[in-house]
Amino acid sequence: MQSFEINTIGQAHQSVGLPAPKHPLVSVVKTVEFKPTIDFRGLRVINNLYQITLKQLGCGNLMYGKNSYDYEEGTLVFTSPGQVTIFEGEMPNDKETDKGWTLAFHPDLIRKSKLSDKMDRYSFFQYDVNEALHLSEEELRTIEGLLDKIVKEYSQNLDKHSQNLIISNIELLLDYCTRFYDRQFYMRTNLNTDIVSKFERLLKAHFHSDELQNIGLPTVHNLAKEMNFSSNYLSDLLKKETGKTALEHIHLFVIERAKNILLNSGKSISEIGYSLGFEYPQHFSNLFKSKTGMSPSEFRNLN
Repeated sequence: MQSFEINTIGQAHQSVGLPAPKHPLVSVVKTVEFKPTIDFRGLRVINNLYQITLKQLGCGNLMYGKNSYDYEEGTLVFTSPGQVTIFEGEMPNDKETDKGWTLAFHPDLIRKSKLSDKMDRYSFFQYDVNEALHLSEEELRTIEGLLDKIVKEYSQNLDKHSQNLIISNIELLLDYCTRFYDRQFYMRTNLNTDIVSKFERLLKAHFHSDELQNIGLPTVHNLAKEMNFSSNYLSDLLKKETGKTALEHIHLFVIERAKNILLNSGKSISEIGYSLGFEYPQHFSNLFKSKTGMSPSEFRNLN
């Protein structure tokens, strides 16, 4: 499969037939204005920009794969530098009815700002496309109001305040998206409860496997993949529902299982570590002590 790499805002504009951007590091463009110079179908597009895209339901050619939506005013998809997108299906023909848009900004825009240090908190940039954010009409108006301010700032004569104001509005937009994702998690409580139960079943099945010593400890990545989620989305969902991330759930399960074995068997600490899927017994001892405040031997002797 051929690849196409986007490294600059100017290159992004050129690939969809738009004139040169007004600002070299940030741009807001409307889907209806796209006149692609490249047929993206079947291409691996490596995007080295931060990008937030509004997709209208039923238009565009990204495969979503969702069964239901909370709202139908539009869907936000987030991508961070280095992510790969594969486009499938037909290129959209009814652009006159497409109200979609894309906010793109280069990492250099925020590199020296406080937002740069904060970007890892916006875990939805690592979500899969089918974990997109579905907006209400009011939420969409809020987001697009901030977009208008960003466009206004980079469209006028730039001064010493321009970059800070652009970055501040991007940060506020991302903070609102965090709030809206929280709303989406909350509205899907019944569905999320089923997901939590499935995660717990998979975790138990993994530790009951006869192959545990060969396949090792379960990882968030592998469990999420088995459930058709991204690691970040699954972890955030579990955090909202249970107060613990996926990794915290795994560690808690390991420690509880280790406690039972320590108290009910004569196995050595090394044997217990290996039986739980640890490659090195010391890693087991370190994790146990970090979670309980005592070594496995101390816990066994205490009881």
